[in-house]
Amino acid sequence: MRVPVSWLREYVETTATPHEMARRLAISSLEVERVIDVGVADTPGNLAHFRVGRVVSAEPHPNADRLQLCQVDVGNPDPQQIVCGAWNFGAGATVAVGLPGALLPGFPGPLEERPLRGEVSRGMILAEDEIGLGADHAGIMLLPDGLEPGTPLADVLPLVDHVLDVLPTMNRPDLLSMVGIAREVTALLDGELRLPEPEDPPVTGMQTVDVVVDDFEGCPRYIGRGFANVAVGPSPQWLRSRLHLAGMRSISNVVDITNYVMHVWGSPLHAFDRALLTDGRIVVRRAREEETLRTLDGTLRRLLPSDLLITDGERPVALAAIMGGLASEVSDATTEVLLEAANFEPIGVLRTSERLGLRTEGSNKWEKGVDPYAAEPAAVLASRLLVDLTGAELTGSVDVNDGLPDRPVVLVRPERTSRLIGLDVAPEEQRSLLTRLGFELDDGWRVTVPTFRARDVTREVDLIEEVARAVLDRVPHTLPLRRSVAGHLTPDQRFRRLLEDVLVGAGFSEAYTWSLVASDPDPNAIRLLDPMTVEQAVLRTTLLHGLVDAARVNVDAGNQSIRLFELAHVYRPSGDALPEERWLLAGIAEGGFEAARRAVEAIHASAHLPLELRRTTHDALHPGKAAASDAGWLGELHPTYLEGSWGVFELDVEALASRLPERILYEDVVTYPANRQDIAVAVGEDVEAGALVAAARETGGTELREVRVFDVYRGDQVGEGRKSVALHLVFQAPDRTLTDEEAEVARTRIVEALRERFDAELRA
Repeated sequence: MRVPVSWLREYVETTATPHEMARRLAISSLEVERVIDVGVADTPGNLAHFRVGRVVSAEPHPNADRLQLCQVDVGNPDPQQIVCGAWNFGAGATVAVGLPGALLPGFPGPLEERPLRGEVSRGMILAEDEIGLGADHAGIMLLPDGLEPGTPLADVLPLVDHVLDVLPTMNRPDLLSMVGIAREVTALLDGELRLPEPEDPPVTGMQTVDVVVDDFEGCPRYIGRGFANVAVGPSPQWLRSRLHLAGMRSISNVVDITNYVMHVWGSPLHAFDRALLTDGRIVVRRAREEETLRTLDGTLRRLLPSDLLITDGERPVALAAIMGGLASEVSDATTEVLLEAANFEPIGVLRTSERLGLRTEGSNKWEKGVDPYAAEPAAVLASRLLVDLTGAELTGSVDVNDGLPDRPVVLVRPERTSRLIGLDVAPEEQRSLLTRLGFELDDGWRVTVPTFRARDVTREVDLIEEVARAVLDRVPHTLPLRRSVAGHLTPDQRFRRLLEDVLVGAGFSEAYTWSLVASDPDPNAIRLLDPMTVEQAVLRTTLLHGLVDAARVNVDAGNQSIRLFELAHVYRPSGDALPEERWLLAGIAEGGFEAARRAVEAIHASAHLPLELRRTTHDALHPGKAAASDAGWLGELHPTYLEGSWGVFELDVEALASRLPERILYEDVVTYPANRQDIAVAVGEDVEAGALVAAARETGGTELREVRVFDVYRGDQVGEGRKSVALHLVFQAPDRTLTDEEAEVARTRIVEALRERFDAELRA
């Protein structure tokens, strides 16, 4: 919700600045996302360049068909000559004028006198979008007649304003209104509340407003008012500007009035073209089987018997509390209006709105629970505006209800308030705070709760909370006293910390990607029934694609040596209502297969886990450059996913943790020199290098300390279908220096084992 401060000050008198209001509201009442500065620049002297003008003459430009040459009275001895491209005005119009030197929003510099097609223009006749008071640029702003030329424009329009962008919590629907925010500011900043109290127009005719409510559970109250001689047209500039600053679009004076009053009182209204209602009557009922309604957005809605409708006795004319029907829409031809100021049960509105996927400004308020007593002041204010702005006459009124709810009464103890809050708040201050928030207290501290708070204030502790939030800024900044520390990390948490530390030490940066994705390689991945966006519709079963997207963003930004990892949950189909959540560790790094292999080796070495790799295939990996382990896979990313050479891996954290050794035994550092030997064997192309390493470790004996592959060769010298694998062997004993003869014995055992198991031929 957007709250223009100039509008808010109409209902609360306070010296607080917009930023002071935002700070106190954010501490005590609701979330304030930002304070938006709108309008023209409030620099010294700038506002003096904006004035009310009256057009003395408006003639076609002698040298341009699409321009007018105007003489405008701006309060100076002589009229100001201004060239204008708009044609929605003529001589006698009251307009807004920017004089030379004025700074306009979005303009690179101040206005200057300049020739336009041979005639000097000494200023600008302003459209609403040129000073931030609207979005219309089709014509200039027309101000009410009777304003004195030369009057500062800031006295007529909010040229400089601030807008509070706020988000109330679900339990505070009263804060979805200007009056509700005004009450909060009054209480928190010692302001004076000034509620709107317009004079209710007299009923000038005896026309009956026929309203029947068949379902008081869904519609506890329905106020209907009839109006005749309505002149539908554009709204005055002040109304258009206020709606624009509040984030609403101006449509027509009748529709704008309903939106304006909804913003003031938080009670949505609706206007019907009464001539389009059968006999001008209203019947509120549930939908019938197979009934349909074409709403204002042009969509044909198929209804259920649980949906509440506004009908004219024969056909639906509105989806109650959500959206009006196209068949009864107010148009330029409308001369009779039936104004609806009703109250609707929130849960039914929420269910219908959710089922139809139809969210409106009105439904957002109704589903949180609107005060049924707010319908009457909303109807009065709307009636006053309809009479004043459209020339309408109030011809009849009816208030149909089944009895309005009583106001709750709660007993509060001021001494308990201070004890629970932990601050000493004097009883007199407690009484003053509650009174300014709209509560009534008698001498015995029996509190009568206002109707707009009846849903969430029902107990003594709720009233204590009202006092507490008003004094939150007094709570001293102290650290909690820690007498003992009982918490500690579980083994699984410690292992995940280890994995993160290893990869950070290897030069990786941690990434956080979306759990909800547009699509997933698993066709059975769980899809949301009602996703917020198509980009976040499926629960991921892999971390790979999020990391690829993150790497692509870094490449586009020109970053170098990109290494990213993520340790997070994936959600795999389980066949039950809930998915199987698994911790996965995934990474992506520039450098191809070797980059992934080095990272996975570092992980296994730090956790004291053996690593055995075998050849595999994977849709996301380059053919021939993919390997699998007992905990996952690694390889080189297929170039169709991301240009360049990228290594990727994905490991199941629980599978890794299940293989952790119960105890890690210390081994003495061997100080005797090692005997290093290299061998190369020719084997079939299908023999994995990892299998050769495993066989060497198995047969090498206790003196074999290390074995690794350092080269793989394919060529004519080894023959077609074969390859040469070079192994580096390190022999070392803890108690002596091994002789060449002792190392030769172990090397021979290894060679014989490779020959027997893999038909290996010793090359060197």
